[in-house]
Amino acid sequence: MERWPEGPAADPEAARERYDSDMRAERKALREAIRADLPAAHFGLGIVIAASVIVGLLVGPVAGVLVAGALAVLFLVALAVMFVRGVRGLDAGRRAYVFTFGWANWV
Repeated sequence: MERWPEGPAADPEAARERYDSDMRAERKALREAIRADLPAAHFGLGIVIAASVIVGLLVGPVAGVLVAGALAVLFLVALAVMFVRGVRGLDAGRRAYVFTFGWANWV
């Protein structure tokens, strides 16, 4: 027999409901904390473009293209994942864009 912190008269169903409720609240708080939005993604794209230009000027054009190309590949992979998950149209592009460049929210 399982031992419950409430004692031997504990209701397993109530404990499960309490656990599920707590997990939903934790996940909601985490989603809000790490949420990225479109303006942050635009800022991230600007940072990538600026970094590509700076690297291209300082190191060489090939290095600048590699920086931009790496993030372009990440965007295309994210877009492919969205299509596989069944997300279509502009929503798929927006989600892939925010995934790829939304990190600027924490810069």
